[in-house]
Amino acid sequence: MTKIGIITGSTRPGRKSLDVAKWVKGIADKRGDAEYEIVDLAEFNLPLYAEPVSAAYSQDYQAPEAHPWSKKIAELDGYVFICPEYNRGVTSVLKNAIDYLYYEWNNKAAGIVSYGSAGGVRSTEALRIILAELQIATVRAHTSMSLFTDFAKTGEFQPAAFHEKTVNTLLDQLNAWTNALQPLRNK
Repeated sequence: MTKIGIITGSTRPGRKSLDVAKWVKGIADKRGDAEYEIVDLAEFNLPLYAEPVSAAYSQDYQAPEAHPWSKKIAELDGYVFICPEYNRGVTSVLKNAIDYLYYEWNNKAAGIVSYGSAGGVRSTEALRIILAELQIATVRAHTSMSLFTDFAKTGEFQPAAFHEKTVNTLLDQLNAWTNALQPLRNK
């Protein structure tokens, strides 16, 4: 069965990306079309990227933390990135985690669930450019949530009901693309 990782985009105290990831997983698990798992960047504790050779040229990772990260990303067939918007872009921890690897990402598909003051749309567009360089096909459907309407004044995540439909559309497209790219991953 296809394996999809739901990757959290933040590790800071008080973050909401894990709450959003759990919500997406709850929707995904009702579908039965793939195995979904949360991949929490906080559990990998990757140091600031300082490999002597780019991952595009060598998988000889020097940081010991890179090895379990490489193994996890390699075993997944596709991804849902939970993408908070920080200063009109992707979080530094997400960019750092992406940069650690290259071949492990290739010929896979991804969907993006974002949130921020403007719904996270700017961070989503930045992430799409980054993922394209890694040969990740991003699907068109995108779930965009507002800090003003999908989070209570206390910061508690309370997504509007209509977002469930957009997540399902995203997962429909993600599974179709993930399966379509399977022959390329098997080369």
